[in-house]
This record gives sequence, structure tokens and C-alpha cells, in this order.
Amino acid sequence: MQTIDMSFILLIISTLMILFLIRYALRSKPITQMQKLFALMLGSVAVICLGLIIQKLCFLAFAIPPVYFEGFVYIGTCLFPVMFFIMAACFVSPNFRFTFKHSLLFIVPIVNVLLIFTNEWHHLFYEVYSFNLNEMVYGPDAYIHLAYTYGLFFLGIVMLLKHSAKTSGFFSKQTLMIIVGVSFPVIVNVLGSFNIIQMNVYTTPISFSFAVIFLTFAILKFNFLSLTPIALEKVVDRMSDSYIVLNDKNIIVDFNKPFINLFKVSDSSIRNHSVYEFSKYFPSFKNLESSIQSVSMSSKTIYYEIFVEKISRYFNVEVSSIIDDGMFLGSLVLFKDITQHEEDMKTIKDNQDMLIERERFASLGQMIGGIAHNLKTPIMSIAGAAEALNDLITEYDKSIGDKDVTEEDHHAIAEDMRSWVSKVKIHTTYMSDVITAVKGQAVSTNSNNESFTVEELIKRVSILMKHELKHSLVELNYKIEIDEEFKLHGNMNSLVQVIDNLISNAIQSYGGKPDNIIDFIIEKDAKNLVISIKDYGCGMDKEVQDKLFKEMITTKGKNGTGLGLYMSYSNIKAKFNGTLTFESEPQKGTTFHILIPIA
Repeated sequence: MQTIDMSFILLIISTLMILFLIRYALRSKPITQMQKLFALMLGSVAVICLGLIIQKLCFLAFAIPPVYFEGFVYIGTCLFPVMFFIMAACFVSPNFRFTFKHSLLFIVPIVNVLLIFTNEWHHLFYEVYSFNLNEMVYGPDAYIHLAYTYGLFFLGIVMLLKHSAKTSGFFSKQTLMIIVGVSFPVIVNVLGSFNIIQMNVYTTPISFSFAVIFLTFAILKFNFLSLTPIALEKVVDRMSDSYIVLNDKNIIVDFNKPFINLFKVSDSSIRNHSVYEFSKYFPSFKNLESSIQSVSMSSKTIYYEIFVEKISRYFNVEVSSIIDDGMFLGSLVLFKDITQHEEDMKTIKDNQDMLIERERFASLGQMIGGIAHNLKTPIMSIAGAAEALNDLITEYDKSIGDKDVTEEDHHAIAEDMRSWVSKVKIHTTYMSDVITAVKGQAVSTNSNNESFTVEELIKRVSILMKHELKHSLVELNYKIEIDEEFKLHGNMNSLVQVIDNLISNAIQSYGGKPDNIIDFIIEKDAKNLVISIKDYGCGMDKEVQDKLFKEMITTKGKNGTGLGLYMSYSNIKAKFNGTLTFESEPQKGTTFHILIPIA
């Protein structure tokens, strides 16, 4: 006579564990498709366990033959492999959707359950039924059931293994837990079916208690039922950035699809190959070798930029070490494609250079009137001097042989000639300076290492701004608190252009009112040469001040040169390694300071 033994107690414990895990799997809201499939798979096991418990208790209490409960037990037995197969398909494919073709999987289980319920009429499933499986004699349909069950288990495990092979680390451990958990009861049943081990009807559901332990670990440790790990592989494959993962031997063990597509390589050509072999095809990767060696000896991250000629792309490369519990496991190399950024920066630079050229010529256009006026006066003076010299030459020519012209008269004529020649020299020197100044602004030069004195700078600014200051009836008040022979290094034409623009802004601040002054101050502090342009005009409101040096803006409206303070700031930064600051108060004036570091 049968009694309650240890195997029955273990069956009850297994059932409670399974019911708890079902409740745990369905506790979060909303319930995902993966949670539902997992719960249904465990539910089929719960049906088996509950059926056997009821079978045992009814036999002990009421002597009801156990075979009457086999149909109920086999509902769970036949459904479990189908649910496992569908759950595996969902696990490896986040886009999985249950369709009509999946419902065809239930045909064989349904037929088997019906044959079990009607077994006493045809004995197709059981020829002899017994609690001891080794005494059981199966009919032909039982072998169909076993083949179908193990076939689905095999296909499901293969899908999980293939998925694990495509992924690494987190995924492989997670998948391993699921495979071991599901394989345990399968292996037990295979061994029992071939009479390798002794089994009874409780052995299979009890073996599921071990499966539950592994599945519980997969859920709690690796977040098995979360959508995040399921979709993570798809996420990294849709990243715009490429990456490769190296082990501690610098072997490429993982990468994403963008890396394959971008570098035009195949999976087999790089997986399990040394990164040093990969650098043979891409010489730009030579720097990668030293970077990997550096991060392997520390936890720091290395950043650098490369250009890969073979695919004509620029990359920011980030090399990081992968460390677990203080042990170096490998390296993560991230390639951020910055080709578009580089092209945009080049376009911006080209446009900026073009803008500077255009603004310089626009500024020169405004200067033409002043330059013409500046040159007209010395030209007229030289013409007058030429006429006077011609008169003196005629007078001297007539005096030759004239007894009334004394030696002192000859010296007087010569002195007058020298006086006019001296005046001509002054005017021609001034004209030369004007031409030099205009040429400097008209001819583009990229030299940032010119050497010029403060005196040359002042002279250039004075010549170019003379007409505009005179026309506006504004006086430029020089306060030079430094030796005028002090030398600066940089692009003088760019500095002159910035100063002229600031002076033009200052003139504009007076709104056309005459008899005003602008202070032009040159001095030194501890670290910098400071050039200040100070006006006492309208000042700038806060809105304008907030935009200065941040965007292309001119404080002179349509009357300005258009160079803009943003470009002035950029010029000082780029060509003198200096900076441009300002102080302004509405209705009280503005002061701009050009700070140039003293070498």
C-alpha cells in the first residue's frame, strides 16, 4: 500500500516554489509578453504537480485509480515543451508576435491529451500503467509524444545557444541559467526513459524544482523578464557609434553592426582575431595598440582623434578598460564618427575666412573717400612745390653771368630749393605710409608671427582712421603709457582691423554729434599689453551686451563695417592668443580692452 514518502513531500515543495515564481513573474505592471509566456510555461508545470498531488491524495483517501488523473496531468506535460519553445523564440526576438502558425504547435499536444483521456478504449498511449515508470509499458503514441517533446526542447535550447553565441557577458550568463534550468528535467526524463535511472511519476515534477532555482536566479540576478536586456542587443546595433570589445589578450570578442557596416568587414574576419591583425588593414589604428596597453595598466580612459583613409572618415576614439573586482578583463573601444562635424568646422572656417575677406574689402570701400582726401592734399602740395622749384630754376638760370647777382643771392636760391625739396620728401613719405596702410588691409596674409612696434601700429591706425575721425568731428586722444618701440608679435593687419572697427563703433556711439573724443590707450599690466578704446557715447543695453562675442552682431547697424565684435574677438584669440573684454553703461559710454599676452 502506498504512503506519503519523501518524494511526495518534495513534490509539494516544488509546487509551492513554482506557484510563488508564477506570482513573482506577474507582479509588475503592465505585464509584458515575456512575463505572460514565462508564467504560462510555469503554469503547465504547476498543472502537472497539482494533478499528481490530487492523484496521490485521492488514491490514499478514496482508492481512486491513479490512471484516471493522468489526462489532467498530461495537459501540463504536453503544453510545457510548446510553451518553452515559444518563450525561447520571444527571448531571442524582441519583435516576436504569436501568429496562426504558432497555434499549429498545439495540435500534437491536444491529440495526445485526448488519447490519454480515452486510453482505456485503445491503449495507444499506455499499454500498462504503473506508478513506477520502469514498470510502465507505453503504446505507440507515447513515443510520438516523447519525440515531439524532446524535439521542441532541442530547438528551443539551440535558439538560446545561438542567441548566446551572438552576444557576450551579460547575455551569455543569463541564457546559460535558462538552458541549465530547463535542461535538468529533460535530462532526468531521458535517463528515465532509457531505464538508466529509477523513476516514479514524481521524479519529473520534482526535477522542476531545480529548474525553478536556476530560473529564479536568472530573474533576480540577470533581470531575465525585463524588456531591457532582451532589447539591448537591438539597441547597440542601432547605435550610430561603433564599438569593439577586446579580451585581456587583445582579441576582438564582440562588436556591433555599425562597426561591421562602417569599416566594411565581415564577422568572421575580425571575431576572435587580434586587434593587431586588424590594424594591418587600417594603418590609422596603430595608435590604438599603445592606447590599449596604457588602459590595461590603469583604469583611465584615453581619448584621441584619427582619420581612416581607407573609408575617408574622422573618428573620436575612446579606449576604456573593463575591470571586475580589481581584475583587468579587457578593453572597450568606442568609435564616434565626427566626419560631419569636421566637414562642418571646415565649412565654418572657410565661410569665416570668406566673411573676413568680404568685410575687409567692405571696410576698404568705406575708406576710399578718406584715402582720396588724404592723398589729394600732399599731391597738391607736391605740385605746388614743383611749380616753386621750376620758378627757382628759371631764376637761377637767368642769374648766370649777371654781375648784379651776388654769391649770397646764389646761396639764397639754393636754400629755397632745399626747403621745397624737404617739403616734397615729407609729403611723399606720408603718401607712402598711406599706400602701405591700405595695402596691408587689402592684401590677405596668414602670417601670425610678424614683428611690429607700437609706433607702427599707431601710425597705421592714424592714417586709416584720419578721414573718418575728421569727417565726424571726433578727436582721437592718444594715451600711450608704454615705450613706442615696444614690439608685438602677430598679424598687424588683423590687429589694425580690430582697432579700426572698435574706433568706428565708438564714433557711431555719438550718433553724429560733433566735438567729442575717443581715448586710445596703450598700457601694460603684469601679464598683458592692454589696448583700450574708450568712448563717452550712448553705451550698450543689456540685450546687446549678452550677444557680444557669441554671435555675429555689429553695434553700428547698417552704417557699420560689418566685421562684428564676434569676428574681432575671434581674430584676437586666433592670431594673438589674447582676448577682448568690455565695460559698458547705457548713456555713459563703452570701453573695449584688447589684451595681448606679453611673451
